[in-house]
Amino acid sequence: MAAQVLAKAGVAVHLYDAMPSVGRKFLLAGKGGLNLTHSEPHEPFVSRYAERADTLAPWLEAFGGPAVRDWAAGLGVSTFVGSSGRVFPSDMKAAPLLRAWLHQLRQQGVQFHMRHRWLGWDETGALLFQAPAGRVAVPARAVLLALGGGSWARLGSDGAWWPLLDQRGVPLAPLRPSNGGFEVAASNRAVSAPSAGADAASAAPALTGWTPFFSERFAGQPFKSVALRFAGADGSVFERRGEFVATRLGVEGSLVYAVSARLRDAIERDGKATFHLDLLPDHSAERVLSEVRHPRGSRSLSSHLKGRLGLEGIKMAVLNELLSREALADPATLAAAIKALPITVVATRPLDEAISSAGGVRFEGLDPQLMLRQCPGVFCAGEMLDWEAPTGGYLLTASLATGRQAALGLMHWLGQGEAPSQA
Repeated sequence: MAAQVLAKAGVAVHLYDAMPSVGRKFLLAGKGGLNLTHSEPHEPFVSRYAERADTLAPWLEAFGGPAVRDWAAGLGVSTFVGSSGRVFPSDMKAAPLLRAWLHQLRQQGVQFHMRHRWLGWDETGALLFQAPAGRVAVPARAVLLALGGGSWARLGSDGAWWPLLDQRGVPLAPLRPSNGGFEVAASNRAVSAPSAGADAASAAPALTGWTPFFSERFAGQPFKSVALRFAGADGSVFERRGEFVATRLGVEGSLVYAVSARLRDAIERDGKATFHLDLLPDHSAERVLSEVRHPRGSRSLSSHLKGRLGLEGIKMAVLNELLSREALADPATLAAAIKALPITVVATRPLDEAISSAGGVRFEGLDPQLMLRQCPGVFCAGEMLDWEAPTGGYLLTASLATGRQAALGLMHWLGQGEAPSQA
């Protein structure tokens, strides 16, 4: 996006990328249908960026959801609004849009240099790259860094830029996983004593993860039509319906991603976080209790709950996983768990597995035009900045909006445009 803004204004642009081809994470984002942006009005849209909402608001107002759709249309790609309010290309694919975009950029004179990994600066201030032909130094009048966060390193965003900016005194926030999965606390149920010949490592209980029984049978299966509630230490409450997936060690998926920042922060502060899962959000607590209490005769508890409440599969399994025999046998306790089952997570999955990352270049180290105060003439944009947002089109929209803002700031630095609006 920065290259597009600059090239359109007549600036000579050279785009360097460490990967063999550009837009690899963009293409991955479109694997299940490219979610370009969201159709929410501006106010709720901006609120998704939490503590960075005020900072990003003017840039998102200048280039938000409607502008993203217009931009795609300008590349010959029509869009539609899905049932959730998310915006997708009509064909749901990322590749056609990326091809049209690159074609336009090349026509505007943008020159692409692939397999050029940025190594920092030399003693003259030129950019240093590791290229196929060896190390090369490139002088530039101005530089715009859009190096990504720290997740999905195999696609290029490996956070290797961190020490290069840290050495220059740029204020940085640690890169942390965002929109990622979590590991659940290990079951507290008694396990069989290890055999006399078992070594200490194999005898030690796992600190995280489901029991082998649950993991082997249900990892990869979704919890559908559930509601998740998490009360933060600050009194805030997150509550939303949706679905997520059980993994071998814990949970991941859209509903978990939506609350991931709060869960991550609670784990960092307290060592754990507990959310409550409503397995039957369409049923009142009174109805659930009444059905659980209904005489079941000779039927098993599983058959009874399946017949009376439709509870089966992974929903029934997680009750067996987390409740004691005594709790399962007590109708009031069981009914309460069906409506608010506590699930404790104690660790985030690794940063590289997360969809995106939090942290990066702090806005305190940038001027309103996204230029580094410690490095005049060097601008930053995209996910390497210290902001985060849930999935739903918010990540891509803010990346595009900050790319545009940084490009306008760079043009002003070069004396080829008025100063962009102040943040």
